[in-house]
Amino acid sequence: MTDSAPSSTGSSADKSPRRVVLVDGSGFIFRAFHALPPMTSPDGTPVNAVYGFCTMLMKLREDTKPDHMAVIFDTKGKSFRNDFYPDYKAHRPPPPEELVPQFGLIRDATRAFNLPSIELEGFEADDLIATYARQAEAEGSDVIIVSSDKDLMQLVTDRVQMFDAMKNRTIGAAEVLEKFGVSPDKVIDIQALAGDSVDNVPGVPGIGIKTAAQLIDEYGDLDSLLERAGEIKQPKRREKLIENAELARISRNLVTLKTDVPVVEPLGDFELREPDPEVLLSFIASHGFKSLISKVKSKFGGDVEFDSPTAAGVGVNDIKVEKAEYELVQDEDRLKHWISEAEYLGTVAVDTETTSLDAHTAKLVGVSLSTEPGNGCYIPLGHVSGEAQGGFDFGDNPADSPSNSKDAPKQIKLERAIELLKPLLEDPGVLKVGQNLKYDMIVLARHGIKVAPMDDTMVLSYVLDGTSHGHGMDELAELHLDYKPISFKDVCGSGKTQITFDQVPLDKALDYAAEDADITLRLHRLLKPRIAQEHMASVYETLDRPLVPVLAEMEGLGVKVDAEILKNLSEDFAKRMAALEETIHEMAGEPFNLGSPKQLGEILFDKMSLPGGKKTKTGAWQTGADVLEALAAQGHDLPAKLLEWRQLSKLKSTYTDALAHHINPNTGRVHTSYGQTNVNTGRLSSNDPNLQNIPIRSEEGRKIRTAFIAEPGHKLISADYSQIELRLLAHVAEIDALREAFKNGEDIHAATASKVFGVPIKGMDPMVRRKAKAINFGIIYGISAFGLANQLGIAQKEAKEFIEAYFEIYPGIRDYMDEAKEFAKKHGFVRTLFGRHIHINGINDKNGMRRSFGERAAINAPIQGGAADIIKRAMIAVPNALLDAGLKTRMLLQVHDELIFEAPEDEAEKAIKTIREVMENAAHLSVPLIADAGIGDSWADAH
Repeated sequence: MTDSAPSSTGSSADKSPRRVVLVDGSGFIFRAFHALPPMTSPDGTPVNAVYGFCTMLMKLREDTKPDHMAVIFDTKGKSFRNDFYPDYKAHRPPPPEELVPQFGLIRDATRAFNLPSIELEGFEADDLIATYARQAEAEGSDVIIVSSDKDLMQLVTDRVQMFDAMKNRTIGAAEVLEKFGVSPDKVIDIQALAGDSVDNVPGVPGIGIKTAAQLIDEYGDLDSLLERAGEIKQPKRREKLIENAELARISRNLVTLKTDVPVVEPLGDFELREPDPEVLLSFIASHGFKSLISKVKSKFGGDVEFDSPTAAGVGVNDIKVEKAEYELVQDEDRLKHWISEAEYLGTVAVDTETTSLDAHTAKLVGVSLSTEPGNGCYIPLGHVSGEAQGGFDFGDNPADSPSNSKDAPKQIKLERAIELLKPLLEDPGVLKVGQNLKYDMIVLARHGIKVAPMDDTMVLSYVLDGTSHGHGMDELAELHLDYKPISFKDVCGSGKTQITFDQVPLDKALDYAAEDADITLRLHRLLKPRIAQEHMASVYETLDRPLVPVLAEMEGLGVKVDAEILKNLSEDFAKRMAALEETIHEMAGEPFNLGSPKQLGEILFDKMSLPGGKKTKTGAWQTGADVLEALAAQGHDLPAKLLEWRQLSKLKSTYTDALAHHINPNTGRVHTSYGQTNVNTGRLSSNDPNLQNIPIRSEEGRKIRTAFIAEPGHKLISADYSQIELRLLAHVAEIDALREAFKNGEDIHAATASKVFGVPIKGMDPMVRRKAKAINFGIIYGISAFGLANQLGIAQKEAKEFIEAYFEIYPGIRDYMDEAKEFAKKHGFVRTLFGRHIHINGINDKNGMRRSFGERAAINAPIQGGAADIIKRAMIAVPNALLDAGLKTRMLLQVHDELIFEAPEDEAEKAIKTIREVMENAAHLSVPLIADAGIGDSWADAH
């Protein structure tokens, strides 16, 4: 037997295994459950953790090449630790309802893979793993523990390593040192001191991992530390250790893993054996994991066929991609054939190949179509050379290729192909399917084609699974089809030798382009049925799908930007930065690089000895914005000036300099790209350039907005929802007092201040209103007393009193928050008012900080996501409303809760009336929606 060739037959009770893989089955169940989107088997049983477990086992066998392998589980009952400490794990919440039926299924999956499923009453999985690991190590074997559980890190040695299968990360002594600050043999002492709130291990109050590591490093071990606790200089720390010495010893007993469990199954029985293909295939098919069937057959054999429906949420396709059926279309007759077939079938996948990622300047090189899974064609339209099967191959120097060679490949003239394709792509009776189809729609619109109707697989995937995974075609193909498509790099190269697609030989272009259309069609057939099955049709059909053509239109229009204003602003920022730099150097007493965190830290904390300095792991001083803001708040001038310099530097580099480079030379306008699938809450993102992060409240931000201007004879209109998130909170949390305030048109922050602080609205101190505003908006984001205290510059106790008073006045808000957190803990997601699912990571995490972050997200996501859905509804409705009103006003930009329009000067007032009417009726809430609107020559004037 060798390390790379595991045995698959026979008993090995008399042999010493060389590589033993021990899988922490219980730990993996929870991680897979929270990492994967909800999935159900054909009978409706939740199976996302089971699916993740099966794919992990397949991958582990391949990657780790074990001689011996077993999966270890916890039992339902209590462990021996409860005998001497009854409160051990007493407060752990019950598992999510959807996870409970998967525990037994995962044990069934283990046996289907012909792997031992090991558990022992009275002992935890970690104890069994520890026992088997030490046995294997004693026999001279290498051990891989598949887990990320910190409790198992005490087992790491030269021969025992851990492997985090979810992050594909090996955990050895170096990683343990990084986490605990000590070597693996000292981990038990660290845990005994720090305790574990999740498992109810008491530890020593006030001692965290970092302090524990310092103490153990100084005193050597726990016993020595407790014996010499009286020597510790810090009074509180000394008292805590003396008073809680017995708790530390109890905690050590709780965290120490047993390595002598009286296990029933000997290590020799774990020898790796091939599964019975019929048994494994039957299990996989019965739960709808058809994406694994071909992989199992390829790996383990088996000719068994199963006619089993797909698990909802898993997505698979049995038809193997056959490139032999892809056709290179080089004449009109064949193109007409494909068009005719698409018209007959009623659905066609479409993809364009171009010379650039910029849809507004890219040259159209070709179009690919697919009408059924397994077929596809590529229609070259702009290749400069590279005939299929024997054309030019320019190797590593594409610059030498002729751009207008007499040997250029045969292809249909671009104008003629557009003429033939246009009726199909605009045919209301043929569904056009694409992956990130917005890009193709913009490219084709420049050739006079308005693609409709359409479906987008990227958007379908996002509506179904949120940001639980990426939505690029390659990732979706691997996830749902178990297929790795040809990469762009494979056909065009990378780096300096990368060629544009018009230089790709046609045989390579055919395989790549036609495959894209084929894979897109396959993904569509998998994902579209899930929309109805998972009750997401309303979100997809009324929000995200109809928004695609709206965004394509907006991106195509762009917004006019005055390059001269940007240039003047850049020069002004540069002068002010230079003056600030000179002032800062004078304050420091010497010149230094303001952009160097290292040099700045040395000036602030070594030379000037300012308080509050903290060092990173590398020994450098921390100089982030939070550090500088804290110092500035204490009255130190140099940090305040440096913050001012940093703000100007960011504005100059990110906006005034960068925006000028984004002005399209053909249109004189900037064309941002909106992302529909990047933000968990459903909000849109803006890229290349990002127009959503231009500061709103600062004077410099307003100056940048003056560069966004209307065309001659036109005006810009800014329409902005007023306090939409607070209005949504009042609606969903059913807060009568807030509802009444909004219905009466009251100043909501003044109204809150009056109720919380007991002061009349008339003549109210602006600072009191500011405090109420901070609470109003902070509550939406689950703000803590600590956070509010920092924001307002008040004592934490006072901030806590403010928040408590707020909850007493608006008790429904606390109920809403509790309900949101409970729903997220149970389901792993929350819902917006319109049914969008927003997955909440970390809501059930053992780590308190990650869990708190998840709870805050659960409170805020339905509100922020609901606001995003409302403005999407408005964006979809506004263009048609303007057309119906006979107006030429066009929607250009969306920035959070604001929409920007360009209107002929003589119809701007009428346009505002239509826009506000649509926006204010985009949702019917128990409070009025209000849209404020303004008109101006620039964005700054209109806002």
